[in-house]
Formats: sequence, C-alpha cells, structure tokens
Amino acid sequence: MLQDKQQSARQKLVQAALITFAEKGYEGASTREIADKAGANISSIRYYFGDKAGLYRAAYTEPLCGTPFEQGIPDLNSTDVDKALKQLFRDFLEPLKHGETFRLVMKLHFREMIEPTGAWEHEIDAEIKPQHMALVNMLTAYFSLTKPDLDIQRLAFAMMGMAVNFYVAQDVVDVVCPKLMGSAKAIDTLSERLAGYARAMLDGESKRRKQDCSK
Repeated sequence: MLQDKQQSARQKLVQAALITFAEKGYEGASTREIADKAGANISSIRYYFGDKAGLYRAAYTEPLCGTPFEQGIPDLNSTDVDKALKQLFRDFLEPLKHGETFRLVMKLHFREMIEPTGAWEHEIDAEIKPQHMALVNMLTAYFSLTKPDLDIQRLAFAMMGMAVNFYVAQDVVDVVCPKLMGSAKAIDTLSERLAGYARAMLDGESKRRKQDCSK
C-alpha cells in the first residue's frame, strides 16, 4: 500500500513537471511551482528525483508509460519483411493513443530542441540511432548487401519520415482530417497503411536497383 502511494505521488510530480516544463521550459519552471501543482512538498522532489534536472529527465522520458519512456529497439530480424514493417509502425505509433499527455510530451520535446538541456542528445544516442540502425540492418539484409549504402540510408529515413510526420503535424492532421487519428482503432489502421506504403517503397527500390544493374 505504501509503495502504491509513493508511486502515485511520484507520478503526480512527473505529470505536473511535464505540464510546467512544456509551458515554461527548464529555466522558466520552478520546482516549488511543480510541487504545488502536484499537491506535494517540495522536499519530495529531492526524495524521488534528486534535483530539478532529475525531475526534468523524468518528465521528458516517463509520462507515456510510468517508467522511462523508450520505445525499444524493434526486432526486425524476421525473414517476413511485411510482418516486421507492421510491427515497426505499430510500435512507433502506439504513443499517439495517449491523447493530451502525448501532446504535452511533444511540446516538451520541441522545447528541448530549441532550449537544449542535453536530453535531446541522449535520446538520439539511446533511442533514435539504434532504432534507425535496426531498420537499416533489415534493409541491408533484404537487399543482400554486405553493408548499407547511401540509398539504404535514404530509404530508411523516408520510411520512418512518414510516421514521424504524424508526430510533428498532429495538430494539423486533427484540423484537416480529425478522423485520421481520432481513436485507437484509427491509429492502428494508420500503422497498417504506413506498413503497406513502406512495402511499396521497398518494392520501388528493388525495381530501381535492378534497372541500374541492367544498364
């Protein structure tokens, strides 16, 4: 019971910090304001997170699942490319189902890019690069290459760029076509379609490579 209460208190602090840091940035937010918003004593920030920087890291990484938020490295070693692509886009778009919390996370991430604290660089090294390389390695194996060439890199960025667009342009999508991401089912359908589009890109690249070899 005590552990549950502590976890609840910690989560309230993380949520309050997410809202405050997203609105005001790291420098503009105060730990007292965050503690008050969470209905907690300011000393609890030191107890749970060590300091303001620790609280910021938690707000930056944890809100979507209650633990440090890392989508993990997708398992794309399957010989079934279609299955691997479906898994990739399904996992990547899953956070979109978290509604307003997700919007705040994205707002904080945009702030981090403009007002860097080091969290963005860590995210690139710990998550984005490994995820990208997992896709690059799958594409390299698919085309029976010994190492990725620049076209493999282009293809990997192009495939994931389709999904990233729905992160970055969520507000625009909601205005132009609200039903596109209006429910969990709609997001699942979107991930299925993106996997299909990615497969078409893969087939197009295969055709291009064959044509280049025949010249």
